[in-house]
Amino acid sequence: MKKSLQFILLLFIFSCKPSATVTVDTKSNSVTASEVKETVAFLASNDLLGRDTGSEGIEEAATYLEKQFKSFGLKPYFETYRDNFKVADSDAFNVVGYIEGSDAKLKDEFIIVGAHYDHIGYSNVVENDSIANGANDNAAGTAGVVALAKYFANAKTNKRSVMFVLFSAEEKGLLGSKHLSEKLKAENFNLYNMFNIEMIGLPMKDKNYKAYLTGHKMSNMSDKFNEYLADSNFIGLYEMAETYQLFKRSDNYPFYLDFKVPSQTLSTSDDYIYYHQSGDEIDKLDYEHMANITNKLIIIIEKMSQSPTKEIILNNE
Repeated sequence: MKKSLQFILLLFIFSCKPSATVTVDTKSNSVTASEVKETVAFLASNDLLGRDTGSEGIEEAATYLEKQFKSFGLKPYFETYRDNFKVADSDAFNVVGYIEGSDAKLKDEFIIVGAHYDHIGYSNVVENDSIANGANDNAAGTAGVVALAKYFANAKTNKRSVMFVLFSAEEKGLLGSKHLSEKLKAENFNLYNMFNIEMIGLPMKDKNYKAYLTGHKMSNMSDKFNEYLADSNFIGLYEMAETYQLFKRSDNYPFYLDFKVPSQTLSTSDDYIYYHQSGDEIDKLDYEHMANITNKLIIIIEKMSQSPTKEIILNNE
């Protein structure tokens, strides 16, 4: 692919990175490739018809995700797991659960871990298939959040409270995250930081780091993630994310605007030719890679939730 075409694709990816190594946890409740694949396979199946906001497919996806949260033992933050809002005349809903922190003081501070589970419905016709399944965008990120929620519901190692959010209507202009952020801000929600997971289905190409955070220079989140893992090459500076301001193109952004706390998106997508195409299918993804990234996020969330002070802060702007 020509370099210019790669740049164009990257512009739209978020519309809507000698070093020490870390030993990935191998306990029985660690995340496995089969676990994340199971979630992706359900969400990105043809039966859900591309999970467009307001569709029967996204209703089925939300029901599935609610049942997952309930089976893990997450508490609904609101009356139910659904955070309801409207997109024009259509019903839409974020799926929201949380795990209360174990520390009497720190539990009042929240970390939000999010991903959008909606997609665009239909796209180009290739071999009589026009369903935009959205496996990498963003069933992959959703599967990561679901796996993290399951882990922490079992491990209960978080001293701060952790909210797990699956956003809808990201593809309509970040509408689900805007709705929830404004709602939480109005109730004086105590947000420490927010990080979002977007398109982690494949490893980065020809990079000496594993992932990147949008808004890399806006806070010390990248440095702290690497410090928590004792791996200086986990998060790196991805110049194209800076060039095309991907910080503003996913569900982290409304939380930054409303709360002015570190709110960034983690991704491993640097060149995905099936973005918003019918070719974004289940068989295109690397599930061992996804499990590896998710297991490292377990370590990061544990350390974020256990630090005596708020170590992740915004840089001077």
